[in-house]
Amino acid sequence: MEILSQMWSLLGLLTVLQNVLPSQLLSLLHSLYESLQDLLSPYSYFEIPEFNGYCGVDLNDLYRHAHLYLNAANHAPASACRRLTLSRSPSSNRISFAVAPNHTVHDTFRGHRATWTHHVETAQDSLEEKRSFTLRLPKRHRHALLSPYLAHVTARAEEFERVSRERRLFTNNTTGSGSFESGWVSVPFRHPSSFETLALEPELKRQIKNDLTAFADGKEFYNRVGRAWKRGYLLHGPPGSGKSSLIAAMANFLCYDVYDLELTKVSDNSELRSLLIQTTNRSIIVIEDIDCSVDLTADRAMKKTQAAKLSLKRKKPQTASFTHCEESGRVTLSGLLNFTDGLWSCCGEERIVVFTTNHRDSVDPALVRCGRMDVHVSLNTCGVHAFRELARNYLGVESHVLFEAVEGCIRSGGSLTPAHVGEILLRNRGDADVAMREVLAAMQGRMLAVAAVADQTDNEETMVGVRSPESVLLMGSPENWDALSGKKRKEQNGGNNNWDKKVKFFVRLRSLTRSDPGR
Repeated sequence: MEILSQMWSLLGLLTVLQNVLPSQLLSLLHSLYESLQDLLSPYSYFEIPEFNGYCGVDLNDLYRHAHLYLNAANHAPASACRRLTLSRSPSSNRISFAVAPNHTVHDTFRGHRATWTHHVETAQDSLEEKRSFTLRLPKRHRHALLSPYLAHVTARAEEFERVSRERRLFTNNTTGSGSFESGWVSVPFRHPSSFETLALEPELKRQIKNDLTAFADGKEFYNRVGRAWKRGYLLHGPPGSGKSSLIAAMANFLCYDVYDLELTKVSDNSELRSLLIQTTNRSIIVIEDIDCSVDLTADRAMKKTQAAKLSLKRKKPQTASFTHCEESGRVTLSGLLNFTDGLWSCCGEERIVVFTTNHRDSVDPALVRCGRMDVHVSLNTCGVHAFRELARNYLGVESHVLFEAVEGCIRSGGSLTPAHVGEILLRNRGDADVAMREVLAAMQGRMLAVAAVADQTDNEETMVGVRSPESVLLMGSPENWDALSGKKRKEQNGGNNNWDKKVKFFVRLRSLTRSDPGR
């Protein structure tokens, strides 16, 4: 009781002194007390306010990183806090953890303990709140811990922000607006495709994932070698081979936004450059069907023709200005090259440019050379492993009695595109036996169609008597074309070679379908 009475007396004395002494003297005494406390304390304290300066406009990026670092759902110190604030945005299914106001979170870095305290103060006669973090570190090791610890906090915060943020799918607006301020419109990107569900061969999956991982982690490497932090992909293959699904899987794997650029909506090279500037970091810029979007392959021939005309009409300078205006009124090959590999392509970091085409030979060689399209991915019909992946995803089966027959058809040239196989399996997903029989029938029909086309080609070659160089390229070098053509004519003079091929094909087809119980 005696101690309590003395404490009350001391508090009363302090209250009297606070009312009697001038404010300047009280401030001086308070600062002396804090200095004495800092001198005797074994810790150093660092204040991180929400805004820089006193105007409260410029957001402190370090405060945002500390907030993300402490509020990560998988962060053990934050989850061990006594009181947390939970929230979830309408456009996301992820629950966000937030440290409650005026609570403390403990962390460990390099064997030393760090303490974060979240301060929230409400100003008098105002609804605005003043927020800040206080970081406490051991005073003896603060110089060795502060910089690497804050770098660790920033790295973890950026990684959490990249994974947890909502991804968007952008497309460019129609022309005619006269302003490039809002060149893109977006919707939430929620495509479910992933590398686990893609119908690709395992080795191809592994190579693409390794390349994407090396690119995402290669900031220091690209800076060291002096290259822009970007990468180009060319996806080519027949329709339905999975090009769009692969792009979606890449975006989900890296947690990147997707910009679907429609070149037919772009009026000229200036607008194309403006659209590039507006794209954000950590994004995939996609131009689908690059060989059909605009007539780029004709640019070289057109320039040669115009150069010839200018050489004949050097006395008419207005022709050159007209030609220049005509070229500037559309997207040209040079404009697209600058978009992918020029100086303006370095205005951002961590970007992937993807071109898709159904016919790789139709794309201008300047667009697909190394340095612009670094990785060429050939997507064709379903292989054996890809078909098993589709059967596992659609039917939920790991093995089936007709797998051997289907794989025999695939090896014999009867393979279908993943989209075709997926449609058959989706239509018959309730009955695996029916689905497998229908896939087998479709592949057998494909083999018959291939045989019919081959037979027609042989007949045409018999009538012409000369084999075209393009069909010999897969068999040998150009110097062997004449020898191969003469050999082909000798085989055609044998008489019954085509009929023997038909007999062998149908015998092979019968042996493949012998394991089907419904036949």
